[in-house]
Amino acid sequence: MDQALLLIHNELSGTSLTVYWKSESCYQCTFQPLANVSHSGKPAKPSVVAVSVSTQHGSILQVNYTQGETAACRLEYKFGEFGNYSLLVQHSSPGASEVACDLVVNENPVDSNLPVSIAFLVGLALIIAISFLRFLLSLEDFSNCISKAITSRETDRLINSELGSPSRADPLSDDFQPETRRMPALPYRLRCVDTFRGLALILMVFVNYGGGKYWYFKHSSWNGLTVADLVFPWFVFIMGSSIFLSMTSVLQRGCSKFRLLGKIAWRSFLLICIGIIVVNPNYCLGPLSWDKVRIPGVLQRLGVTYFVVAVLELIFSKPVPDTCTSAGKILLYYKDQTKAILMRFAAWCCVLGLISIALTKLSTNEGFIPINKNLWSVSYVTTLSCFAFFILLVLYPVVDVKRLWTGAPFFYPGMNSILVYVGHEVFENYFPFRWKLEDDQSHKEHLIQNMAATAVWVLIAYILYKKKIFWKI
Repeated sequence: MDQALLLIHNELSGTSLTVYWKSESCYQCTFQPLANVSHSGKPAKPSVVAVSVSTQHGSILQVNYTQGETAACRLEYKFGEFGNYSLLVQHSSPGASEVACDLVVNENPVDSNLPVSIAFLVGLALIIAISFLRFLLSLEDFSNCISKAITSRETDRLINSELGSPSRADPLSDDFQPETRRMPALPYRLRCVDTFRGLALILMVFVNYGGGKYWYFKHSSWNGLTVADLVFPWFVFIMGSSIFLSMTSVLQRGCSKFRLLGKIAWRSFLLICIGIIVVNPNYCLGPLSWDKVRIPGVLQRLGVTYFVVAVLELIFSKPVPDTCTSAGKILLYYKDQTKAILMRFAAWCCVLGLISIALTKLSTNEGFIPINKNLWSVSYVTTLSCFAFFILLVLYPVVDVKRLWTGAPFFYPGMNSILVYVGHEVFENYFPFRWKLEDDQSHKEHLIQNMAATAVWVLIAYILYKKKIFWKI
């Protein structure tokens, strides 16, 4: 997986070669020895050495003479997965002293990214189709047309309305009672927040399950940004946005700040305990494996972060609308002013984006402060926050204002985020979340397995939502 076969042909008589390699993604890295190719001693028969090369990023190959370590040639190439290549090291022309290195494709590689592209397009098409169908069903004329087409009872009703039916009350009589009753208005929950939370959570589940073994679904080794580097900061971002909304709701119901402080401390304590005891890397070895337990885990960090932010919000927060700096406050203070909300989302997105550009110089390694997930660098925080505000800028008008999209399927796991996260960690190695693959070196099989496992958790969250079962701590 993520490898190709390279055959190095040394056609230089009486000269041994050493081939060095390094990845284009490796910043200021030195060349590493790849293969030593001795001369064959027979002019008509070159010496051949077979090696494997990485296909994740572009490769830089340098061919040196073994004696003296003088560079004979250098080339850059992006190998394809499972491709078969030959590197021909030979004189540029008969009798010439100059050396030429030519790369020949013996067998074409496979398109390892094709399964991801197909899966993305199919998923996007399903979401669009379901959303469009929901939109059509929301139209009264279309809904009536569908009802007339699929039920005969509608026809009976129309006939009876014209001829009269002895079994039904006359709508014009005094005994007629309307079938619908007005329900008291309930406060509308912002679906864009739960949708965003669910989006981050589903990506996190998919990445944790392997992400099809693709390199861009794994965390960056150092500087840089991959899909896997997005999910945890987004989850933290939306948690911070939800803190103010939930605290405001609790205080409006008459809860004192001192009692709310106790709730905050208890919830933080529970998150830390669940992270240490339940979400354990060696869970199958027992309820708790202290030898390899990960103290600074995801839930532990969320618990500490939640406590610090919530306490600061409880103690120092003052509702001044003109100085809103969080997504939660913006959504609450300007809940009836869509334009004001979108303008502030756009403004913060641009400000944070410009800060990121200034810090990184739009490069992976050459900026003042590169994007680094391991260190949670300032540029990493501003970049991910910029993306988060942009996502809310899109989701809020689509999901909550125009209601063109319900947020499904991300909305359902977003409503049960703790249960889905803990469940996917505990049952990761059990069927139907994992099974034995026929070809362990196939991205396609890994992708199908990881997507199926993620889809199962979406289905579980949907069922729990329909049954009104939510795990809150």
